[in-house]
Amino acid sequence: MAAIYQAVYRRASSLFCRSHSTYVRKMRYLNELKEDDNLCRQAQTSGTFYLFHNLSPFLQKVGKKYWVPQLGAAEMKRTLEKFKETEEWIEKSVLIGCSDEHVPHFALDLGPLEKSVIESELEGSFTDLRKALFVVDEKDSPLLASAQSLLRWHDSHQYCSKTGQPTQKNVAGSKRVCHASGITYYPQMSPVVITLVSDGSRCLLARQPSFPQGMFTALSGFCDVGENVEETVRREVAEEVGLEVESLWYSASQHWPFPSSCLMIACHTLVRAQQAEIRMNSLELEEARWFGLEEIVEGLKREPRSSKQDDGSFLPWFPPRQAIAHQLIREWVKHQTS
Repeated sequence: MAAIYQAVYRRASSLFCRSHSTYVRKMRYLNELKEDDNLCRQAQTSGTFYLFHNLSPFLQKVGKKYWVPQLGAAEMKRTLEKFKETEEWIEKSVLIGCSDEHVPHFALDLGPLEKSVIESELEGSFTDLRKALFVVDEKDSPLLASAQSLLRWHDSHQYCSKTGQPTQKNVAGSKRVCHASGITYYPQMSPVVITLVSDGSRCLLARQPSFPQGMFTALSGFCDVGENVEETVRREVAEEVGLEVESLWYSASQHWPFPSSCLMIACHTLVRAQQAEIRMNSLELEEARWFGLEEIVEGLKREPRSSKQDDGSFLPWFPPRQAIAHQLIREWVKHQTS
């Protein structure tokens, strides 16, 4: 029996190590591409490219589904040649990942070129990222989000904040350097907390004036300098709805490209039912209210286009499954029904 157990254990360990080493090799290969300009330049001749136009990703519609095409290096070169552009355009791309087989993925923004001509040539359309994230396959959403964030960062960091001189990106786009000052700039993310407040039997959702009509979501806000996550959650809940957090616990995290590049840190918070009167900050929110379990379950089934009623008002609906707020709401429902 011991021999059988040892054999099973060795097999399981072997499978784990092979899986683990595949990931390690992939991460180390990506790191080499970031650090070695010549290696990355060579990888651009065999990689695939995701296209953007003024930060809007290129999508193609097949039937009722949208997918994110990857152009091979040869196809990318032919496309640029049709627009009488040189291969120097490839150097403007940024590395955003690679496959398990070490095929590198790059993102390239063709903003200066005529959008309609590119769309006609490649039979697709450049779509606003907020819309794109909710219609493409879930595996593509994180890649598009990180690609746009990196492209946006390069666009807004072309000059050194100390000398005012131009900065130069490395081939992979993992950093920019000011040769006048010697300063190296790296892309950064801003930490944001997003929290679903509950009083035990209800959860609190809110909306801002800029939201699509009828959409409610969890409270969120940027971390202030010097704050930890717990302090930010307590402050945001107090500021926005006038409630005091009794306890909180971490759920998950997600990169979110709006308004620029954010790390969303998702939490659940509990307030006392006896002290759950909302005192909303109207400078930040348009509406905030408590939702019962039945209303939440119905809202999760509802799509934006089905929320408008005959009298012109809108039934509540919630962020789609790609947003971490959706995950928080579903976790709350699961907890209530367990």
